[in-house]
Amino acid sequence: MSYLPKSKSDKWGTPKDVYDKLNEEFHFNYDPCPITWKEGDADGLSTEWGTSTFCNPPYSTTAKWIEKASIENQKGKQVVMLINVVTDTKAFHKYIYNKAEIRFVQGRIKFVDYSKSDVGETKGPNVKASMIVIFKISR
Repeated sequence: MSYLPKSKSDKWGTPKDVYDKLNEEFHFNYDPCPITWKEGDADGLSTEWGTSTFCNPPYSTTAKWIEKASIENQKGKQVVMLINVVTDTKAFHKYIYNKAEIRFVQGRIKFVDYSKSDVGETKGPNVKASMIVIFKISR
């Protein structure tokens, strides 16, 4: 079983201001794991991604999402991920290190809980630091 943070949740909604700033720069047209995902919806790990994808993956299966992002990038697609700073994993070294742009987020992100309403309720700060990983289109 994968580790889950003490919240016991994989649903860590991206704060609107964080998403909007990235969207302004990258013009996203797809999110393979939206916060509204529920059983029966398309599996983002097995679908074709957009040409500019934003991905804040379930943190219990981050390695699978990192690998999928790399695969989609090799197809000529741009992928921007919001993930925890965990640099000692096989996935980080195989798919990210020296292969993608990394932007470390200053401070701790306060994610959003959308389980009770569409507006969402801000959670306390993440227990780990976050990073933005950008798989750019090779030219």
